[in-house]
Amino acid sequence: MKSKATSFDIAHQAGVSQSTVSRALRDSPLVNPETRERIKQIAKQLNYKVDKNASNLRSQHSDTLALLLFEDPTSDESQINPFFLSMLGSITRACKDNGYDLLVSFQRLEEDWHAEYEDTHKADGIILLGYGDYTDYKGKLDQLQENETRFVLWGASSDAQPGITIACDNFTGGYDVAKHLIQQGRKNIAFIGGASDRCPEFFDRYKGCCQAQQDAGIEVKQSLQVDAITTEQSGYAGALQLMAMQQSFDAIFCASDLIAVGAMKALRDKGVKIPEQVAVVGYDNIPLSEFTRPALTTVQQDTKLAGSMLVEALVALINNKPVSSQLLPAKLIVRQSSTN
Repeated sequence: MKSKATSFDIAHQAGVSQSTVSRALRDSPLVNPETRERIKQIAKQLNYKVDKNASNLRSQHSDTLALLLFEDPTSDESQINPFFLSMLGSITRACKDNGYDLLVSFQRLEEDWHAEYEDTHKADGIILLGYGDYTDYKGKLDQLQENETRFVLWGASSDAQPGITIACDNFTGGYDVAKHLIQQGRKNIAFIGGASDRCPEFFDRYKGCCQAQQDAGIEVKQSLQVDAITTEQSGYAGALQLMAMQQSFDAIFCASDLIAVGAMKALRDKGVKIPEQVAVVGYDNIPLSEFTRPALTTVQQDTKLAGSMLVEALVALINNKPVSSQLLPAKLIVRQSSTN
């Protein structure tokens, strides 16, 4: 017996995605008329019938929100940045307060997560955390928006980025770090972390740091910027690279606390005293930062408020209410790693 044609069969013949087929058969204006007509003709040739029951089920709310955590290189097997774990509790509570279940899923950037949640209707909306290199995921965000999927992000906010973003004021955070270091008499500030559009959050922190130096009449030495990802190992390697240079520095601003932990170990291994010879500042205020020796000066992002705001924004989108991106303040936490 010949098997019943599916929307995937139509997609294969039409050379489009299955979600495009679904939208075309619903007469969605997101599919151009020519493609829509071609898909309908193929469906007719295959004697494809829309499953009305399934269609009705898809139109209903699942009363579930999806939290997608993307893998991060870590020193343990979790593959999740501890900063994002700190946000999980407030997101869970906010979901409960709004009458939603929370589906937490671990994703990899190379997988088709952008299509899976749209096509299977597992959730009414998506929260994205820890999604990595902007150039790797922008196309998927564009597709989510094209599919009219409700989603919100934690990360850098930009006019070019699709979707609603809840973000920290990273520029001001970086500015406050450099201002503090300058007040401590530091004049040669190094930066460990990415400083390009590929990592916009780190880049904003770096730009804020540079602006504070310029405002104080201090020359910004771009050669003292070293790329690093958010791991202790990368911070360790970055600090070693700085020490191998022929330029002196008396402070290191690390783009994250994990980078700072690694950098501090490298300095200690080389006999450099913290903060007497080199001050160190991190970013995120993860629990570990208070227990380093010396305790790490850092910048706190309000993860409790951020988690609740992510949920509130997503619920507003689901209910077709007006919502806009928000910028949360950054707070400098001064500890012993940067004060003489």
